[in-house]
Amino acid sequence: MDWLEKKGIDPQRITTGIALLIAVIVIGLIDNFFVMWAVFGGIYLLAFYEANRLFSIDNNTLYAYAAILWITAGFYPYPDDLFFIAIVLFAGTMAYSRDLKFKYFYAFIYPTVSFLFLLALYNEYGVVALAWLLVVVAGADIGAYFVGKSLGKTKFCETSPNKTLEGVAGGVVTSTLLGFLVGVTFVDIDKAILISLLAGIASVFGDLFESYLKRRAGVKDSGDILPGHGGVLDRVDGYLFAVIIMLVLLRGLV
Repeated sequence: MDWLEKKGIDPQRITTGIALLIAVIVIGLIDNFFVMWAVFGGIYLLAFYEANRLFSIDNNTLYAYAAILWITAGFYPYPDDLFFIAIVLFAGTMAYSRDLKFKYFYAFIYPTVSFLFLLALYNEYGVVALAWLLVVVAGADIGAYFVGKSLGKTKFCETSPNKTLEGVAGGVVTSTLLGFLVGVTFVDIDKAILISLLAGIASVFGDLFESYLKRRAGVKDSGDILPGHGGVLDRVDGYLFAVIIMLVLLRGLV
C-alpha cells in the first residue's frame, strides 16, 4: 500500500471501494425487488440526511415524509412519477399554510428524484441495467481519479479545483468503453455507445453538483460514514445524474 500513498492515492479509498463492490455484487446476485428497494431506501435516507445538512435544513418532520414517499414507491408501479405528486402536495400545503419554506423541498429534488429513478430503472429494465449504470459511473470515477492523478494539469472549473480536464476526459472515455461492454449485451451497438457516453458525462456533472453544494456549505465531505470516500452522497453523486439520463434514453431509444 506504500506505493499507493506515494502516488497520492488513499489506501482506505481502495479498501472501502472493494467492500462496496462486494456488497453490490451480492445484492445484484440476489436480484429481488424488495431487497433492492430496502437497500436503496436505506441509502436514500442517509443521502437525504446529508443533503439536508448541505442545504442547512433542520426539520425532522421531513424524514417522515421521505420515509412515506419511499414506502409508497415500493408498491407503486411508476416510482419516478411520485415526485410530481409530491410537488403538487407540497405546493398545495405551502399555499394553504403560507409558512412552509420552499427550501424544505430541496432534498425532495436532490437526491430524492434520482433514487426514485434508480428504483424505476431496476423495476423496468432489471439488474442488468443497474450493472450497466454501475460500470459507467465507476468507470468515470476510476478513470478520472487515476488519469487526473497521473496526467492532470489543466483545471476543469472553479467549482471543483482538484478536478482536471485531463481527468474528466479520461473518466468519460473509460466510462464509455466499459459501459459499452455491458450495454452492448442489452441494446444495439450505437445505443450502447450513446447511452454510455451521455450517462458518463452526466456522472461527471453529478459529482460536480455535489462539489458545488459542499463548497457552498463550507465542508469537505457530505459525511464520514465511508472511510476514504466521505459520506453517502460523496459515493453516489455520479449515479444521481447518470441514472436520470440512462432511464430517459432507454425509454426513448429502446
